[in-house]
Amino acid sequence: MRTNDSTDREDAQDGVFGHGGHEQCRPADVRSAVRRAVTGRCGTLGCPYDEDGLSDALLVASELTTNAILHGGGITGFDVDMDGPAVRVSVSDRSDRLPATTDPLDEQGRQRTGGRGWPIVCRLARNVRVACLPSGGKRITAVVPVF
Repeated sequence: MRTNDSTDREDAQDGVFGHGGHEQCRPADVRSAVRRAVTGRCGTLGCPYDEDGLSDALLVASELTTNAILHGGGITGFDVDMDGPAVRVSVSDRSDRLPATTDPLDEQGRQRTGGRGWPIVCRLARNVRVACLPSGGKRITAVVPVF
């Protein structure tokens, strides 16, 4: 099942965010798309989803979108669809810089704020891919089991 929540595909029809004159995409928009995709699949198949799996997928969606806003120059698009027993969440941003893990402590041994989003995504997702986009920027795709 594919939702109409893709914003950087040419065939996107609804849910266009972050393009000239349109509403900006927020983490809540992507989380809502994840919830719709999972509950829609559940309704179609008549089987329950795993609550912990859905929570993991919602957290991954939040982390990907927040990272795109904070480190990637903003969200340029997102796509959510089902991939068998998992939900696939893709978020695109303006930056060509690859995600990086930072040490939780600074040079003086003090706890840093932030820096935990990427490790969370990598830990909760079954598969994570980073792809450079032809027009610049990147697209990060994470697949999280929910059934």
